[in-house]
Amino acid sequence: MTLVCQKPDIHTKIIRVSHKTGRINQRVAHLKGKGRDARYLGFFECFNAGDYYEAHDVLEDLWLESRGLPDADFYKALIQLAGGFVHLTIHDNPKWPAAGSRLRPAHILLSKARAYLEMYPDFHHGLDLTVTLGLIDQWCAHLEKGGFKVNPLPMVTAPNLSVD
Repeated sequence: MTLVCQKPDIHTKIIRVSHKTGRINQRVAHLKGKGRDARYLGFFECFNAGDYYEAHDVLEDLWLESRGLPDADFYKALIQLAGGFVHLTIHDNPKWPAAGSRLRPAHILLSKARAYLEMYPDFHHGLDLTVTLGLIDQWCAHLEKGGFKVNPLPMVTAPNLSVD
């Protein structure tokens, strides 16, 4: 049997998904048919539950599919936002002793997320970006005020994002 491999032409879209796709599809199955991509809605569900790493994972497949398209940086920003909170979660946490101090990396990711989100209109895919940017500014200010020595996550009400 001979297999012929063809190079993709300009009309071929190559979609790369992560090895986690099956698990993610199961995680967000209950959100299908809710008017938006289930992975997008799943991001908010996980983020608001404080499951920041899972929020990152859930949105990653959608971001990979959208690379090169106008919304890629939007999804990337949300992944970075969740990543910032992953850093806050594992900062000097005995569950993750090798992580050590993660406050500066959290600030860096939050700042990167902000920079990407600024490129989009005030309301994008049902997300109020004015509120989201304010949330990022608030958390960056907490980190700066503490001199990157005080983790605000245990002391401040956890963030909540809502999408219409």
